[in-house]
Amino acid sequence: MNRNDLRRVDLNLLVIFETLMFEKNLTRAAEKLFLGQPAVSAALARLRDLFDDPLLVRNGRGFEPTARALAILRELQPAMDTISGAVSRAREFNPATNRDTFRIGLSDDAEFGLFPALLNQLREEAPEVVIVVRRVNFLLMSSMLASGEISVGVSYTTELPANAKRRKLREMRVKVLRGDERPGPLTLDEYCARPHALVSFSGDLCGNIDNDLARLDRSRRVVLAVPQFSGLRSIIAGTEMLATVPDFAAAALIEGTSLRADDPPFELVNSDLSMVWSGVTDNDPAERWIRSKIVEFMGEPGA
Repeated sequence: MNRNDLRRVDLNLLVIFETLMFEKNLTRAAEKLFLGQPAVSAALARLRDLFDDPLLVRNGRGFEPTARALAILRELQPAMDTISGAVSRAREFNPATNRDTFRIGLSDDAEFGLFPALLNQLREEAPEVVIVVRRVNFLLMSSMLASGEISVGVSYTTELPANAKRRKLREMRVKVLRGDERPGPLTLDEYCARPHALVSFSGDLCGNIDNDLARLDRSRRVVLAVPQFSGLRSIIAGTEMLATVPDFAAAALIEGTSLRADDPPFELVNSDLSMVWSGVTDNDPAERWIRSKIVEFMGEPGA
């Protein structure tokens, strides 16, 4: 196909193709693209004709991409990234008048402890923009960046897509949240003996804290796992229960309450809270602006 022949190809079809390859489901693809399912079905039919391949075939209750569809995706993605980047760099950005939609991935601790101040500033500088927050963790970050569900994410991170960029925002220090009235700091023995609550995205009953304790041949007694930080305030108050949380989440949890936030009675291996974004949007003026605000309001104070 030469350049003149490209005029017959609808770029929107290629965007739908990419979404279908990630979602493997017509309904979810339609929701993500803000289209009706009949429109996505019609687009799939046109794509099958364009590429002379079924592209998606039924596998049990779901669909799977064909080998040729995956090969096409590998070839198309770099080209679409280049086009997206070129178009993004060509436009100006004025936060006061812009009406873009920003899709940000946040871990629950970052959303609870750091996002409110960021949102207030965004509303002041860019009152017309729309913010969509998606919940992420280190397991989901890569796939959500790769699929375009988010353009930037804030969380503890591990493996990332090849074209992703990362910036450390702050070292994640922890505090021990407590609602009892006992005087003085916690001892290690008391910390291990008392019941614990933790915030777990997946429902697991252990985490990095338990790894740190294991290095001391100690353990804690977790009796409760909740899915988000906001519930800890009422759960901990007036009880013997403890919760070990990031310092910025602890500051938000104790504000206006009788709760306390103590230093842990043992050394921990601190992890980093990082901002991660797709290389495709690295030079997009709007995305650069939102990232600068994230650094300003979610980064280490005074950094």
